[in-house]
Amino acid sequence: MAHISSLIETDIDAYLEAHHHKSLLRFITCGSVDDGKSTLIGRLLYDSKMVFEDQLAALEADSKKVGTQGGEIDFALLVDGLAAEREQGITIDVAYRFFSTETRKFIVADTPGHEQYTRNMVTGASTADAAVILIDARRGVLTQTRRHSYLVSLLGIRNIVLAINKMDLVDWSKETFDAIVEEYQTFADQIGLSDFTAIPMSALKGENITASSDAAPWYDGPPLMAWLEQVPVGDSIAAQSFRMSVQWVNRPNLDFRGFSGQIAAGTVKPGDRIRVLPSGRESRVARIVTLHGDLDQAVAGQSVTLTMTDEIDISRGDVIAAADDPVAVADQFEATLVWMDDEAMLPGRPYLIKIGTQTVQATITEPKYRVNVNTLEHTAAKKLDLNEIGVCNLSVGKPIPFAPYAENRDLGGFILIDRLSNRTVGAGMLHFALRRAENIHWQATDVDKAARASLKGQTGKVVWFTGLSGAGKSTIANLVEKRLHALGRHTYLLDGDNVRHGLNRDLGFTEEDRVENIRRVAEVAKLMVDAGLIVLTAFISPFRAERRMARELMAEGEFVEVFVSTPIEEAERRDVKGLYAKARAGQLKNFTGVDSPYEAPELAEIVVDTTSLSAVEAAERVVAVLLGE
Repeated sequence: MAHISSLIETDIDAYLEAHHHKSLLRFITCGSVDDGKSTLIGRLLYDSKMVFEDQLAALEADSKKVGTQGGEIDFALLVDGLAAEREQGITIDVAYRFFSTETRKFIVADTPGHEQYTRNMVTGASTADAAVILIDARRGVLTQTRRHSYLVSLLGIRNIVLAINKMDLVDWSKETFDAIVEEYQTFADQIGLSDFTAIPMSALKGENITASSDAAPWYDGPPLMAWLEQVPVGDSIAAQSFRMSVQWVNRPNLDFRGFSGQIAAGTVKPGDRIRVLPSGRESRVARIVTLHGDLDQAVAGQSVTLTMTDEIDISRGDVIAAADDPVAVADQFEATLVWMDDEAMLPGRPYLIKIGTQTVQATITEPKYRVNVNTLEHTAAKKLDLNEIGVCNLSVGKPIPFAPYAENRDLGGFILIDRLSNRTVGAGMLHFALRRAENIHWQATDVDKAARASLKGQTGKVVWFTGLSGAGKSTIANLVEKRLHALGRHTYLLDGDNVRHGLNRDLGFTEEDRVENIRRVAEVAKLMVDAGLIVLTAFISPFRAERRMARELMAEGEFVEVFVSTPIEEAERRDVKGLYAKARAGQLKNFTGVDSPYEAPELAEIVVDTTSLSAVEAAERVVAVLLGE
């Protein structure tokens, strides 16, 4: 439904044409619990005539049944749709609502105020052009007010309204209003939100929402709706140099080849010189193609298909940019990361990063620091837990085109995805490329992997033994190496305990240290395979993600996973090192199988059950598979 206009009855075509050309503002409401965010949006929908008669009837009925206004209309119920939200009187999920006025269209995201749903607030704010930060006039600036303000600043939103709500409950006191503004100004200056508009209002009563209120004669600023209608949208992006991520190579027939995507910044015209990143190839724009015909010019925010005057290679994920001002390309960055998953972020663990229109592998090093969003203090951290924010270094699997988030959200904002579950686990903002990435290059050598393997008369590979402590990994791996050595094969055994005496002596047994332990071993194994060796590794390696990371470091066929399958009861019965007994007594923390999980392989090349096979029989089975017998 759109804003009610007389043109609907007299000239529907004219109305639709006018509606189509209205600018669109995306904004969020945020703040602490019970500051009135949902009520404000409900009031905006109601006052802009965006509620159908049947919806209004349902709202009146729901207000009497589950409302919080003593039977009066509870505007928050227009937004809070989940049963849990209505029962608790809070917002949990992000609710998006559309409404319009005579001058502009709006999409508003109502974000939750509870700290545990901070990740939902980040989701809603990621595409917003403006933010309405609500404060309950009775309670003033709260911890969550500061948290959401910091996130708004972090996400680059610069159009801010400080909506001091429920002023009717403090008798529209100018002194209260000024005190809140002064306190907020002090905090805002610290986080770079020095420019904001403070509006006293009552969302429930509709005061200073769509029209100025007589209740506050001392306030001479605009009501909220007037501010929303006037805030600039997209002007700064349109003035930047041209950038467009390629989403799709459009090839409907042999005579047409175009590159489709949404323009992230700037303008483009036929004849403009462009450069494609990361390849660096250049050409000129031949046509700007749309469903409704060719354009003479396209601007930021439009989705178009570009054709080039030259036949150059352009793929999904590439960035087409102005030739005289191209974007940068790098594979290592400093970034701010908001962690959004119940499982902690572990340094060294491989994830997928989606930035622009491409998805590549990514690894996060140890965070430089964690940000306490309440005090803005920077504290040391080895991992990030749910809703925590940290600054860290990030490396990706190949060089990618990017822009700092402060310059362009589309080319500097990213999400992290768990490789196994496909869950979105984090969201972040790139700051800059690390200079050391420009100074490190792969040095070509004349003697390659094939030459080294040929000299040894074998194919290098890694045989990765995994299983619980006490399963027999080291014993079986040792027997396998003895057998291969006797057959004239060139081998090396990397044992879990042995590498901790040297290479990994600085690592403990926390979850994050175990991830780093396996990452280092996998890199060493890769070098040994490159030398033409058959490398045997005997590690618990409890997490599938790290074993998968090790596998993907190797070429096809070079990684053989051996699952030494032993029930924990049997492994604990053996317990030759007494480790299970110490773990059960609480003397050994983070012990796999007791207070730390083991994720069994799902598609191991070899599975040996040590309850039915002796160590010698298990070793012979592994050797037989390796030799193709």
